Amino acid sequence: MAKAFDESRVDFDAWVDSMANVLGFDIPPEDRAAVIFNLQVTMRNAALVESFPLPDEAEPAPVFSA
Repeated sequence: MAKAFDESRVDFDAWVDSMANVLGFDIPPEDRAAVIFNLQVTMRNAALVESFPLPDEAEPAPVFSA
């Protein structure tokens, strides 16, 4: 079972402000909620990937094809 991402421990407003400043982005006020939502979804997905156990002998695939 995937470990849930605890959003209550993250100040997304401060994170967005800090990273926008570091990256030199201007985030219009009308887009701010969408940026925060996207960051929250990305963090939830990262927690799912991180929680998947891999054996020590796992190797990346040499060729990726669709």
